Amino acid sequence: MKKFVALVGTNTAKSTNRKLLKYMKKRYADDAEIDVVELKGLPIFKKTEEVFIPQQAKDIAEKIDASDGVIIGTPEYDHSVPALLSSALAWLSYGIHPLMDKPVMIVGTSYGTLGASRAQAQLRQILDSPELKATVLPSSEFLLGHALQAFDDNGDLKSAEESQKLDGLFKDFLEFVDLTEQLVNSKKLHEQDAATFTWDNGTTGDDK
Repeated sequence: MKKFVALVGTNTAKSTNRKLLKYMKKRYADDAEIDVVELKGLPIFKKTEEVFIPQQAKDIAEKIDASDGVIIGTPEYDHSVPALLSSALAWLSYGIHPLMDKPVMIVGTSYGTLGASRAQAQLRQILDSPELKATVLPSSEFLLGHALQAFDDNGDLKSAEESQKLDGLFKDFLEFVDLTEQLVNSKKLHEQDAATFTWDNGTTGDDK
């Protein structure tokens, strides 16, 4: 059985993205073990001379390393991902590289109609950055709009159509995870780049 880490991309107490990830954990329990992981509590990213990484970030990185893939649930704030999620990804690419070549599925909910579409597009760009280099499930978006009305009292999606859409994407993700295991050539190059990369003489152009 596959093991996935599901990152809650917000610190909001009553998050519909958290609800969605918990729904996926329950709905796909026969296909995968999904560990819903909170980012809440992580400090805002700050570069230090000693390359200090918070223990919470290290713990999350260990879970990702031990997983077969990652699911990220993101809301959309001002057409972008939340600061918490952006900062967490910075920590997860600062001297550690748990997401490198790791299969990632992106989902998102919003109170409005668009279902975090712009945030998902931005998140894809972030995950493709040189220090992260995640392998994101292509040409697939689960955009759950009007999320406040989307769940019943048991935390299940009310819409059979939305559930079926999510089912199809999750099945694709399971197959995608298997396919990415065969992509060994790029993994070796990425590992070599990560092993020789230093923050003082980095060549990525990113100033963290």
